[in-house]
Amino acid sequence: MKRFVLLALISVLSLSSCGIIAQRTWDAGQLVAAASNAMTAMTLSDQDIIQLSQQTVTQLDAQNTIDNGTYAKRLAGIMKGINEVEGLKLNYKVYRTQEVNAFACGDGSIRVYSGLMDVMDDSEIMAIIGHEIGHVVHQDTKNALKNAYLAAAARNVAGAAGGVIGTIAQSAAGGLAEAFLSSQFSQKQEFAADEYGYQFSTSHGRSPYSMYNALAKLLTLSSGSQASLVQKMFSSHPDTATRAERMKIKADLAIKK
Repeated sequence: MKRFVLLALISVLSLSSCGIIAQRTWDAGQLVAAASNAMTAMTLSDQDIIQLSQQTVTQLDAQNTIDNGTYAKRLAGIMKGINEVEGLKLNYKVYRTQEVNAFACGDGSIRVYSGLMDVMDDSEIMAIIGHEIGHVVHQDTKNALKNAYLAAAARNVAGAAGGVIGTIAQSAAGGLAEAFLSSQFSQKQEFAADEYGYQFSTSHGRSPYSMYNALAKLLTLSSGSQASLVQKMFSSHPDTATRAERMKIKADLAIKK
């Protein structure tokens, strides 16, 4: 660990000699924090993911208004009896916001935005939740948290610089929660999560078209009057048209059998 921190510090300081970062006063404590974050990102264990997820969700829960009424009851009905997936214990909450979004964390926390529930039926919501659980099961979430830690390390390096640049970097540094929500997945990861969402919803008695309908609805909303409300979810889930078509073909084949 100490050797890694030393090497990381040498790497950061060497940027100055290369002319990339020049004529700045560095804060040694922040440089050590940057190296420590980078090391943490490279060695996150499953237990670390659970702990980080709990911290992230706690922060997000505090930042959002949690529904305990109609939305919460509806979500409980949709997910009734589904308390564990592949050894992961699930817990559910609804954020009251017009934004159309949902996410799952490595500790089994499922968060659904009321805006999503306003535009989707129960089967589509289950498919979306299955999709998000798929990202956890496939360890996409673990990689997202690694990237968030690396981003934190980069902010610490920037914040270690003296003067105006350092001040701006420190004041604008986002939290791990925001970095996690802003994470993006590859097309391959999205395809795999769609497949998981399809299997998840159909295995609980939902229509084979649930995943397709959900994606098609997101695609329509992204180009309509509610585009701003789905921007975050849509931007982090690329190639939605292609993905929707794949799910439609899969549903068509299932119906024909």
